[in-house]
Amino acid sequence: MIGRELESSVKETLAAVPVVALLGSRQVGKTTLARGLKLDKPTHYLDLERPSDAAKLADPELYLSRFPDQLVILDEIQRLPGLFPVLRSLVDERRRAGEKSAQFLILGSASPDLLQQSSETLAGRISYLELHPFSLAELESDDSTRDRHWFRGGYPESFLAADDTVSTQWREDFITSHVERHLPQLGVAAAPLQLRRFCSMLAHQQGATLNLAKLAGSLGIDGKTARRYIDLLEGLYLLRSLPAWNRNAGKRLVRAPKVYWRDTGLLHTLAGLHDLEQVFGHPLCGHSWEGYCIEQIITRLPTGHACSHYRTHAGAEIDLVVETPRGETIAIEIKRTLSPKMTSGFSESMKTVRAGSGCYVVPDGDSYPLSDSVRVASLREVLRGIPASGVLEL
Repeated sequence: MIGRELESSVKETLAAVPVVALLGSRQVGKTTLARGLKLDKPTHYLDLERPSDAAKLADPELYLSRFPDQLVILDEIQRLPGLFPVLRSLVDERRRAGEKSAQFLILGSASPDLLQQSSETLAGRISYLELHPFSLAELESDDSTRDRHWFRGGYPESFLAADDTVSTQWREDFITSHVERHLPQLGVAAAPLQLRRFCSMLAHQQGATLNLAKLAGSLGIDGKTARRYIDLLEGLYLLRSLPAWNRNAGKRLVRAPKVYWRDTGLLHTLAGLHDLEQVFGHPLCGHSWEGYCIEQIITRLPTGHACSHYRTHAGAEIDLVVETPRGETIAIEIKRTLSPKMTSGFSESMKTVRAGSGCYVVPDGDSYPLSDSVRVASLREVLRGIPASGVLEL
């Protein structure tokens, strides 16, 4: 059993908020984490994708009122969005009775934007937490584990599979379930083959600035449809759009976001890469490593940090610009080499974004300075430098 760093935050939030929403992609481990919590009150679990459990909520107020002193866990809450007004009523009733700790832990594989009704109905009564796939910081600190994590991704069933063949098959099935079942449930009318092609095209554009017109034209759909597909994949915690830095710098800047598959295991499967040797020999390798590092850093950052990318039309760029709550800016460049060279483009870009410090992130090795304000550090060292709470300093 691999411990999850989010567990302590879940317990703290449950003690302070009436409803806690634990969100994240399907198969990421939400149910395992929720059912394994050691709490000072009993729990009652319902899986809303199980017909027998869903049938119990034919009259939800009557059924849920039977558990006033228990934490009720409602799994796959997006299946019954009509529950939210009932939860609000029960929460308010128990608040008047003096109950302060959480009465409901809801689990969902859709973002708050897709669960819009919850944010409206339960405003002031709900707190959202996101569970990510296994992060590198949660795993053993050796190079073989890092490479396996990079290739297979962080979904528990994929990462812990007996071998790469089993892991790849799990990821194939995961992708198939989304294009054939979960996206159609969200109203996508496209054929599964077209959705799979769309996902594969996004994989081959990993880390590229988004060109909706080109992407849509390649599939014979309009730009609005392509934008909707991307929004849905983001809402299912599968894609990340990294916005462009834009502070009216007086330069010709690229304004489009960069798009990344958040889990590199899914990325490699969509690109048809079945082992790490194939990844090393593929043009996607550098972009895969870049997306992997960015995801590991962003998911570990405390609340309040803003992240973006910077690129000029002349080609100067910064892979990741991190702005801290204190107003400081950190420039991060990601390289799959152990001896990166500082470029004039990176130095000029740092001045434009007013970065006080910069870092070249490499796979491994000791940290060393490239200049007074820029250093080289391994991904592990960068992740260790991100506090559980507070402000990132590099």
